[in-house]
Amino acid sequence: MTETAILGGGCFWCTEAAFTELSGVTAVQSGYAGGHLENPSYRQICTGTTGHAEVVQVTYRPAILPYEDLLRVFFTIHDPTTLNRQGADIGTQYRSVIFYESPAQKLSAEKIIAEFESSGAWGQKIVTELSPAPKFYRAEPEHDQYFARNPYSGYCNAVITPKITKLRKLFSARLRKPA
Repeated sequence: MTETAILGGGCFWCTEAAFTELSGVTAVQSGYAGGHLENPSYRQICTGTTGHAEVVQVTYRPAILPYEDLLRVFFTIHDPTTLNRQGADIGTQYRSVIFYESPAQKLSAEKIIAEFESSGAWGQKIVTELSPAPKFYRAEPEHDQYFARNPYSGYCNAVITPKITKLRKLFSARLRKPA
């Protein structure tokens, strides 16, 4: 059995690359959610006027990767304390957001946020938006597996590679086994 999670942690290229590495994840799709425009395009999202966030829709097997562990990874690979910003990416489209798909997901998200807040891991208040899952719009195909196809681009080297390195160090037991 699989479930889905819709998460926004800044640029979807970063979050897609990280979640793709995890055992129990069966698919990761970049897209847009949380705005007022039907079928938005990347160009429209980049204006910051549609209300959408860049997100990933993660399909996973909870028996292998529980939702709470998925969220622990999420809160480790992006900065959940900056409002509408991840590094140099600024705007509501880069906000930290969890779009929960069930009351159980909402409760789990609240629990993990409280866990990170009480640990002081970030040293500041977590500002991650927690909202019911809206319609998910798939991003254009050129965004699929962006990091895998462009590992040596400047953006990937500067932004995504450090996140993947951190993921591999902190969550080595959760990584896919080599084929």
